[in-house]
This record gives sequence, C-alpha cells and structure tokens, in this order.
Amino acid sequence: MIVLIAKYHVKPGQGDAVEAALRRMAPLVLAQEPGCTQYRVHRSTEDPDWFLLYEEYADQAAVEAHRRMPQFQEIIEGTVVPLLDKREREFYEPVTG
Repeated sequence: MIVLIAKYHVKPGQGDAVEAALRRMAPLVLAQEPGCTQYRVHRSTEDPDWFLLYEEYADQAAVEAHRRMPQFQEIIEGTVVPLLDKREREFYEPVTG
C-alpha cells in the first residue's frame, strides 16, 4: 500500500472553487479507480485556503494510473492546480496495521 498526503495552499479567495472541484473529484476516483481505496479531502478549520488530501493506493501502478485518469487531468491539473499558490505531496508506506 502507498499513502499519498497532498497539501494545497489556495490563492486568496479561491477556496470555495477548489472545494467544489475536489467534491466532484472524490466520488469519481472511488468509483472508477479500483486501485485507490481511500480518497479523503479535508479543509483547514483555521485557514480556509489550506486543504489536505489523504489517499491510499494498492501500489505504485495504481498511483500512476490515477495521474493518467481523465478526471485527474481535467479537475486536478486543469481546474485545481491553477488556483493554488503551493502544492506539496508526500508518499508513505505503512509501518503497522
């Protein structure tokens, strides 16, 4: 299993647009990508311009497949990324459980 933590810092005033796009993205990922077992989006309670995404994938091939999906290209690369000031991604492997 591979865990991806993505952190998005949105340009001022664009948080609601990013939230709407991510709300569209989540059900598409879970319905169309069997290699993705978790896709959770969180918005900071302290700064509405910060988002955290928690994603779990079966393996590296599933991560790569996710990035090639039409919804990723359209919603993340086409809609969300242009609205970001900063994007961080970190990959993890489970140690326990």
